[in-house]
Amino acid sequence: MREKIAAFAQVARQLEPDRETFNELLRQSSQYARHFLENLDNFPTYQETADNGIGIYEAPVSDHPMPLEKALKLLWENVTRPGINPASGGHLGYIPGGGIVHSAFADFLAAITNEYAGVFFAGPGAVRMENHILRWLADIVGYPQSAAGNLTSGGSISNLIGIVTAREAHDLKAADFTNTVVYLSEQVHHCVNKALRIAGLKECIIRYVPLDEHYRLRTDKLAEMIKADKAAGKNPWLVVASAGTTDTGAIDPLDEIADIAEEHNIWYHIDAAYGGFFVLCEEMKDRLRGMERSDSIALDPHKSLFLPYGSGVFLVRDRQPLLSSHHYMANYMQDIADARDELSPADLSPELTKHFRGLRIWLPLMLLGVEPFRAALSEKRLLAEYFYEEIQKINGFVVGPYPDLTVITYRYIPPKGDPDEFNRQLVREIHKDGRIFISSTMLDGHFTLRLAVLVFRTHIETIDLTLEIIREKIALLLKQPEWAER
Repeated sequence: MREKIAAFAQVARQLEPDRETFNELLRQSSQYARHFLENLDNFPTYQETADNGIGIYEAPVSDHPMPLEKALKLLWENVTRPGINPASGGHLGYIPGGGIVHSAFADFLAAITNEYAGVFFAGPGAVRMENHILRWLADIVGYPQSAAGNLTSGGSISNLIGIVTAREAHDLKAADFTNTVVYLSEQVHHCVNKALRIAGLKECIIRYVPLDEHYRLRTDKLAEMIKADKAAGKNPWLVVASAGTTDTGAIDPLDEIADIAEEHNIWYHIDAAYGGFFVLCEEMKDRLRGMERSDSIALDPHKSLFLPYGSGVFLVRDRQPLLSSHHYMANYMQDIADARDELSPADLSPELTKHFRGLRIWLPLMLLGVEPFRAALSEKRLLAEYFYEEIQKINGFVVGPYPDLTVITYRYIPPKGDPDEFNRQLVREIHKDGRIFISSTMLDGHFTLRLAVLVFRTHIETIDLTLEIIREKIALLLKQPEWAER
């Protein structure tokens, strides 16, 4: 038996690198990172390669080790190069973020120490760090001391936790669902609908509240719908507002919705995954007033705090419904000490085992302070306004509403032909060029271009380049007979 154990141990010890191997891992990984960052401005923001990363499949997992040089080459050719470069300042599509370098070092330390941040007994310092960050976030939103929350993987899980918490807070049972009403904006993020389904609530009545000309939820219509549902014997339960919709960046009238939710005893959840952190900017506080009156809220530091993907936040005004819906106990956990003063993340979310996400938020805030984040948000907002003004100086463009945050919608009307098809081709030409990346959506039945300014590396030079590329591609398309003016 001892001989067998020794034989396996000799092979298993390869899992622990010696000093030379460790130093080589550091050297080559650092070299990869430096090359990427130092040449970021020269790399395409969007690139279609011939095989789009299929080379990953040509390196099967096997019993035999691969040299680090070969593994990094596979990573570069098949993962880093193809598709969108999310770290690029030219990423102006969807709702980008950035991934600041300081968080990468935090993740490195979190992985090396393998700190467990799920239960206070196992990792008291890690849990306290996450609770410390959550308290700071609750203060930003304006929540009282009764608030609690969880650091999640992103807005999808945050909104799911919010909906489950709201379900338990109102003690909804399966028999109630078909008579229970949810009120959503037509621009609400699709993860909210997905969360309702996952939470077993797809039988609820979904009311889509009409929007105004700025794509914001109309509170007069919301009030009418709730009153009509009550009169019909329905159970109005949940209203979800957006502090920054994905399509247009619209901020719903948060304070007015709070009045209505309070009057009718409806759970009020805000999806602020995109726009919530703009409350750090003094000039945006009035626009976001009402966040502090919600029952729960979702935020995404991997968007408007520029952290790496996998950084989300859920906060609830009153911790009790969150604890009631997610607390657990198992026999094998009986040794856990009772820590009444510290909430454990495992009691506040579906996760038990989780990444130590708090470190990737805490370290950048400690090393940089809040001011650079605030300045970057104000800069992005002004860049969006700058683009909104400048794009209208190009003959043929029509624009959507003035941006609430940093999303601009716009489309080109050619001298002849189908405008929708022209804008589709314009997007394709910009993607083929690859220097910047924009996206598109459908608004009021029309193919519409979107510009989303949020990567911390996006500066005015990027916006000027974007305008230049747009002019260039329009000129190219207008030479084609189907678009040219006779």
